Amino acid sequence: MSARAAFAGVLRRDLQLGLRQRSDLILPLLFFVMIVCLFPLGTRPEGQLLARYGPAILWIAALLSTVLALERLFRSDFEDGSLEQILLSPYPTAWLVLAKLLAHWLSSGLLLVVISPLLALVLGLPPKVIPVLTLGLLLGTPVLSLVGAIGMALTVGLPRGGMLLALLVLPLYTPVLIFGANSVSAALDGLPVQGPMLLMAAMLVLALTLAPLAIAAALRLSVE
Repeated sequence: MSARAAFAGVLRRDLQLGLRQRSDLILPLLFFVMIVCLFPLGTRPEGQLLARYGPAILWIAALLSTVLALERLFRSDFEDGSLEQILLSPYPTAWLVLAKLLAHWLSSGLLLVVISPLLALVLGLPPKVIPVLTLGLLLGTPVLSLVGAIGMALTVGLPRGGMLLALLVLPLYTPVLIFGANSVSAALDGLPVQGPMLLMAAMLVLALTLAPLAIAAALRLSVE
């Protein structure tokens, strides 16, 4: 079997497992929707004020939902021994980890991107900023998954690693939060957004290059 076939096999397996365990797909998405919908209930119903804070609300909700979804990334594989088989396989661990991360993003981050335009309208954001929001999430949510997976790989062997995972990865999410929310705010004010978008694209390239290697090393430490 070639490395490309192994990549496709891991990707297909994780997508099928995700479709069978639909609650794991739906819960982070519901969490994302609930956070966004609760903010208007907790603030004064002034459209301009809500729209002003809308970009930050959407990005914080996406960030927290990503952390929630990370719990299922390596946990089941660790418990049933599949993770050890991946580490012992003749293929590069980082390559197979990248396949798992792609499946994870397709079943979690992409869903957030799809539903975010509707939630942006709920928060009173004008339609003109929705393309910027969508593009920002398309660039930013993979970075959140890649960076968060490093923390998940480090804590997968701990019995109660959920809180530690949040403490580890939330500070690392700060650049994505800043540039993602600021790009939408800039579009709201009619300012150029190329700068934040290019920086987020650079972060994605950097994360795609380095994060799988770091995750593979962290998984070996956790399993050993």
